[in-house]
Amino acid sequence: MDELLFRSLVPDVIGILVRRGADFAAGEDAVQDALLEAVRTWPKDAPRNPKAWLVTVAWRRFLDASRSDAARRRREDRLDEEPSPGPVPDTDDSLQLYFLCTHPSLTPSSAVALTLRAVAGLTTRQIAQAYLVPEATMAQRISRAKRTVSTVRLDQPGDVATVLRVLYLVFNEGYSGDVDLAAEAIRLTRRLAAAIDHPEVAGLLALMLLHHARRPARTAPDGSLVALVDQDRNRWDTALIAEGVDVLQAALARDRLGEFQAQAAIAALHADAPTTHETDWVQIVEWYDELLRLNDSPVVQLNRAVAVGEADGPRAGLAALHELDDDLPRYAAVAAHLHEKDGNLVLAARLYAQAARQALNLAERDHLTRQAARINTSSR
Repeated sequence: MDELLFRSLVPDVIGILVRRGADFAAGEDAVQDALLEAVRTWPKDAPRNPKAWLVTVAWRRFLDASRSDAARRRREDRLDEEPSPGPVPDTDDSLQLYFLCTHPSLTPSSAVALTLRAVAGLTTRQIAQAYLVPEATMAQRISRAKRTVSTVRLDQPGDVATVLRVLYLVFNEGYSGDVDLAAEAIRLTRRLAAAIDHPEVAGLLALMLLHHARRPARTAPDGSLVALVDQDRNRWDTALIAEGVDVLQAALARDRLGEFQAQAAIAALHADAPTTHETDWVQIVEWYDELLRLNDSPVVQLNRAVAVGEADGPRAGLAALHELDDDLPRYAAVAAHLHEKDGNLVLAARLYAQAARQALNLAERDHLTRQAARINTSSR
């Protein structure tokens, strides 16, 4: 069976059922039942129109479940006269699912899980493996999320910014288990870009493509992280870079700058440079200044300090860094990098070791530990 076909059809089919009057939880359950039936019957008798087949079977499953629900007995007369499903529209019904699955009533983790389940079409097991949690825990999280949004009415335009934040969270999870979440996030964002004409959707897609293009060079054969300065740029995916730049340029031409477009512009400048030293750091600082006007988060300010250190020298970078709270995550790592560039190797080694102790994951901790060891060895 074509798993990718199933996953591409799921949001459309759920969207059609919801639009016909099914609540989200019941509609999603009916679609899952239809998928099981498809797995059983399609190898022997594949339908000419898979989407229409799934809609018809899922709608019947929904009606059957509704008839058997004691709490809905008063609706039996209406349900007994089963309406004809009618033609299946060619429009993309998944758009409302993006908004439903990223509703403000959900926590970010629940929104991500529900998006992967309903919009991406992943199984609960796949999502649990990707997040390294027990399948039962993920099932409970998804079930609670479905109950939360079952009563939500989509009678007003959804918040595109919330949808994009959730998709970016999915992308940043990267890869674990048997699901490549970065690739899945790109697939979902492509679908969103095809369904809605919005420069920030294009900006996020461009950002994902540009970051994903560098992925093959980010890790060594042993799984350890490779810093940007040490990456083999011949391993970068030039086709993805070219596509990302084209998408970004089209978005920027609309003159409605947003955070993801600014981040993508910075990523494009990195991707365009033959080496780290030939990077246009001055322009990168200018883009960080634009980004700060849109989002003055500590993460943006930390990254800007690194760029200032490259453009104007490490002491200028340290001056920018010292304006921030030294308790911020990655503060010690940035300070270590800038002090190393400034020649203060003893302090740099101590700060790398401190940053390693504060690292949020094993790969980052190992990388920072090696940086400290490298400086200590070279300075003896």
